[in-house]
Amino acid sequence: MFIDADDRRHYLALLHAAAREHGIDVHAYVLMGNHIHMLVTSQVAGALSAAMHWLGQCYVQAFNRKHQRTGTLWEGRFKSCLVDSETYVLAVYRYIELNPVRAAMTDAAECYAWSSARGNLGIRDDPLLTPHPVFIDLAADPEIRAHRYAHWLMQDMREEDIDAIRAHLQQEKALGSVRFTSMVEQTLNRVVCWRPRGRPAQKAAKIKEVDKGDGAN
Repeated sequence: MFIDADDRRHYLALLHAAAREHGIDVHAYVLMGNHIHMLVTSQVAGALSAAMHWLGQCYVQAFNRKHQRTGTLWEGRFKSCLVDSETYVLAVYRYIELNPVRAAMTDAAECYAWSSARGNLGIRDDPLLTPHPVFIDLAADPEIRAHRYAHWLMQDMREEDIDAIRAHLQQEKALGSVRFTSMVEQTLNRVVCWRPRGRPAQKAAKIKEVDKGDGAN
């Protein structure tokens, strides 16, 4: 999806424009080699889909012109899942910004240039970012907040939390408490709880990613 730094800069510029135009708050993001993760909030139904459609279309057109190629870059529509603010927002912040560390692309999140980590850690100003209210609640003072978030970011994620985020994202199910998922099901009038893959009789036990192909998550 990205050949060089200019491609990544152009994608982030388009993301900023799409977020501003459609009223979407971007809280965290990371650009990997063949996929992208984002944590976003939208107050208007359909705004995220419209923004992602415009973003993808504009980026692919520019990418193809620049690199003299044709065709698409994406493997279909983006995957998304609702996140319970009370229990999982900070975990998803960390999941996203530690992606390059888990993929052995860098030793520390703040050393990777193409994510929100430096902005959320107060190392640089990132105009793309809007702090989530849960993130702001870490501390009223921005410096103290950045320090507390740095401490949180440096802690290892539990494998079960990583697996839960991945599983809910792949199935596009709501990630959160039983109370949260029940509320979402009542609101949307559809099942949003994650289910293990496989035949129900055997009860086999085996979440914004934009994926180009196989690769580290």
